[in-house]
Amino acid sequence: MNEPSADRTPQQIAEHVRDGMQSRDRAARALGIEVVDIAPGCATLTLTVRDDMLNGHDLCHGGVIATLADTCFAYACNSYDELTVASGFGIDLMAPARLADVLTARGVEVAKGGRTGLYDVTVSNQRDERIAVFRGRSYTMKGRPAVPPERAS
Repeated sequence: MNEPSADRTPQQIAEHVRDGMQSRDRAARALGIEVVDIAPGCATLTLTVRDDMLNGHDLCHGGVIATLADTCFAYACNSYDELTVASGFGIDLMAPARLADVLTARGVEVAKGGRTGLYDVTVSNQRDERIAVFRGRSYTMKGRPAVPPERAS
């Protein structure tokens, strides 16, 4: 049941990928990242900034923000159940995040063709202030599922 088929909608495939990836995503779990929405080519994730995520200026470490954005990118580009990895990304930090801020990363597919894709992720806080913008480039390994059968829920 791991292969996309006529009896599963694209939304059901995306949800299957979310469930399979979440069960193995130890980094996201350690940071408290939650997948709140997924659909083909897009995802929304949240993270609450904890004390152990603050740098020496009492601001959320930029690496934590980048990890949230990169994780959102990963869920969006794997949502078709084809193993897809990052071939590169860039991030611009626009405003600081602080202790107890709830950060939301919203990722959307910009372009997908052949083996490559382009995705944009916007990270904002609970006041809808933009914290960062991220652009990721993906490479798809055709014929390999994002969630192998042993990882399916």
